[in-house]
Amino acid sequence: MKVFGSSGVRGVANEELTPEFVGRIAMAAGSVFAATGNERVVLGRDTRTTSELLVDSAAGGLASVGCDVTDIGVLPTPAVQAYAEREEVPALMVTASHNPPEYNGVKLIGANGIELVRDTLEQVEDRLLTERFATVQWDQTGHRRRVESARHSYIDEILAAVDRDRIADAEVTVALDPGHGAGVLTSPRLFRELGCSVVTVNAQADGHFPGRDPEPVETNLADLRRLVTTTDADLGIAHDGDADRAIFVDERGEHIEGDAAFAALAAAELEPGDVTVSAVNVSQRLVDVVEACGASLERTPIGSTNIVTQIQKLTAEGESVPIAGEGNGGVLFPEYRLSRDGAYTAARFCELLADRTASEIALDHAGYVNVRRNVSYEDDVERERLLDVIEETAREENTDLDTTDGYRLDYGDSWVLVRPSGTEPIIRIYAEAYEHDRAAELADWMRTVLLDAI
Repeated sequence: MKVFGSSGVRGVANEELTPEFVGRIAMAAGSVFAATGNERVVLGRDTRTTSELLVDSAAGGLASVGCDVTDIGVLPTPAVQAYAEREEVPALMVTASHNPPEYNGVKLIGANGIELVRDTLEQVEDRLLTERFATVQWDQTGHRRRVESARHSYIDEILAAVDRDRIADAEVTVALDPGHGAGVLTSPRLFRELGCSVVTVNAQADGHFPGRDPEPVETNLADLRRLVTTTDADLGIAHDGDADRAIFVDERGEHIEGDAAFAALAAAELEPGDVTVSAVNVSQRLVDVVEACGASLERTPIGSTNIVTQIQKLTAEGESVPIAGEGNGGVLFPEYRLSRDGAYTAARFCELLADRTASEIALDHAGYVNVRRNVSYEDDVERERLLDVIEETAREENTDLDTTDGYRLDYGDSWVLVRPSGTEPIIRIYAEAYEHDRAAELADWMRTVLLDAI
């Protein structure tokens, strides 16, 4: 697809992602929704400074093709998905998730609360590119109304789905860093109602993200690590901009690798015969858990849409898929809801604290080191040149090669994956090994190859 990447449409707001463009996306999506009998569409947004502007454009585009709009305001993406599922109506979410503050984006959600599958996205994209919008007469245009209750319903659903007594009995102190994003409005209340003592940092809604960038990577979480140690918290929790991810800090103030947290959650969930789904950059940590549990692993291209599609396929075939996701904090529990949910994931991790400390949980899945690098490119011509160099380099290596998404070279004791980002003008490099030097060597080698080609 030319427009929709692995996580919707994203770009620099008011430059690449203009109000006019968002209005056209909404017209195309509304035309497809209306053609299938869905003439009501939910609108949600994150805290970015341009989100309200773009929501207004989306509302106008939807109304112009006859769709009534239910505006549920600033909410995490999983809360918008929950509302869509509950009301059985599709949704449009304005968010750029973990991207820098100047970015924004559009994510489309079906009436089942799940991100639109590829076939439906292709229908929307076709209408967008050909401008085949099902516009209506002036007296048939849609209306817009505001609903304030979605936030509370979302929190109540999570409270009903987790073991509240187990979490409360553990007497957990949680240090929470919503990163000025949409989780500011939901996660503090959720964890207090779960019986946790809650301390916060970066917990004011602010689309400039003054405290840290929206992506909850280790280098952005110094404030959270400090808060954990100064308050003797049992766990630190960080969200991205739309709070569909959760990354953790242990009670010593040390970062827990997302892959280790995912592996710990999977170890508590998987039974013999189960299947889990992850992307091609899956850590050996999860592979080890799958083998120990007698389960199996399916790999997909990177991106939650690809993982969700594979889960749906496996479920339709009668397979049990209790947990899936990626090591970036985006975990799905399909029996709860087929969407990534940072607050629910964090609550499930809190259940594990009833028996052990966060550092003990993470230690069970240590032994591997991950290194990541990025290489930026200027335009499509440079992007294609870099991709050609990657392919040539990968095929010259005498090792196992996986081309599910980009190029993954597996050396047995280590691996390196190189692929273009689906949301930014960046080539991403992932490497994992038993030793940091080996992982860094692989990542730096590939980065040097790319930089030499620019």
